[in-house]
Amino acid sequence: MSMEQVSANLAFGGVQGVYKHASAATGTDMTFSVYVLPHEEGAKLPVIWYLSGLTCTHANVTEKGEFRRICAELGLIFVAPDTSPRGEGVPNDAGGAYDFGLGAGFYVDATQAPFDRNYRMWTYVTEELPALIVEHFPADMERQSIMGHSMGGHGALSIALRHQERFRAVSAFSPIVAPSQVPWGIKALTGYLGDDRDAWRKHDATALIEDGARVPAILVDQGDADQFLVEQLRPDLLEKACDAAGIPLTLRMQPGYDHSYYFISTFMADHLTWHAERLR
Repeated sequence: MSMEQVSANLAFGGVQGVYKHASAATGTDMTFSVYVLPHEEGAKLPVIWYLSGLTCTHANVTEKGEFRRICAELGLIFVAPDTSPRGEGVPNDAGGAYDFGLGAGFYVDATQAPFDRNYRMWTYVTEELPALIVEHFPADMERQSIMGHSMGGHGALSIALRHQERFRAVSAFSPIVAPSQVPWGIKALTGYLGDDRDAWRKHDATALIEDGARVPAILVDQGDADQFLVEQLRPDLLEKACDAAGIPLTLRMQPGYDHSYYFISTFMADHLTWHAERLR
């Protein structure tokens, strides 16, 4: 598969690149970013996948995440895809709302028209983009882990729970842990997947755990001043499900922190170090 380099910048001895390619999954051009260190010929490096939240593109974490120094120290490749298809003709929320449509793909393969034509972010993130990464970068696909923020935390948790053989670790910042039970998720899952709540459960971390999915451990950081905490995020539901399933959950409620990248960047090094320990 071919791709085009949009930009490349040297940072902490590695290259922060932004790339574009024609996606068969979404039927659009897709943009993503990759940070990678110089490496010996034939060497393979572990990979961290980072999934972003509502309204975001690859650029938010790339520009604000403050991950490059620690990735350089730990020898990690950091991959950040977009959050939805984009371009002329891609359907959007009829009212232009921020929580559905462009920038809000929710990491599912839509089954409802007209979104089923382009909104196939599950296939893009779990199949197409990994194939592109392994073809063009020194990625050790035997050592992968995944993390995300908010809607991307939902994506990271649900993908890790359904691909337990692929990811050695999963963590999240302020994740939507039970989309079937909160307004953001109910709107998105109805719009993309219809009214079949059994289909929703495959994209709901809490429901997946209740239905028997397991991972070795989960790390979650959540700000207690997050304006979305009570209505949309509900980490208490994940805590209850993990307790019942015997999944070790480290849920750190961080006093005074909100939903922003000021919060994410503060604890990014903690998460990457936690992942690196499990990728060795």
